[in-house]
Amino acid sequence: MMFRRARNTVALTAFAAIAYAGILVTPAANASMGYAVVPTAIIYPGETIAAGQLQEVEVTNPNLSGGYAKSIDEVQGMISKRTLLPGRTISVSALREPYTVTRGSQIRLVFNIGNMTISAAGSPLEDGSTGQVIRARNMDSGVIISGTVLADGTIHVAAK
Repeated sequence: MMFRRARNTVALTAFAAIAYAGILVTPAANASMGYAVVPTAIIYPGETIAAGQLQEVEVTNPNLSGGYAKSIDEVQGMISKRTLLPGRTISVSALREPYTVTRGSQIRLVFNIGNMTISAAGSPLEDGSTGQVIRARNMDSGVIISGTVLADGTIHVAAK
């Protein structure tokens, strides 16, 4: 059986050891967790983000979940999907690549098989970024096809 004073002394010693260890660990916990990108002004949906609208800040909040932009290069030139507020981290899911082709515009449809290349006029039925598969209408035949958007704005149609 333990006496009350001895039990209090053991508890106090354990508490002091934990507190001392916490003091030693605290500076490491406050160390930089990296950088995040925040806007310096309000950025509205559909706006192209320029480097002048951004600032890199040091992340000190350990509760901040991942999925935010960590460098200006990662965000610059992207399009905002949502309103981005000054001083708040930019979620990567709130950004998209700029569209290479826009719905209703005139584009070129290209089909390659062996050495043969077939080219036709077309119109995209949806907006698309480079590398994305979208639907488009062949202007001559009216047939709706699917193809991959290329960087030059043409759509590469794959064989069925």
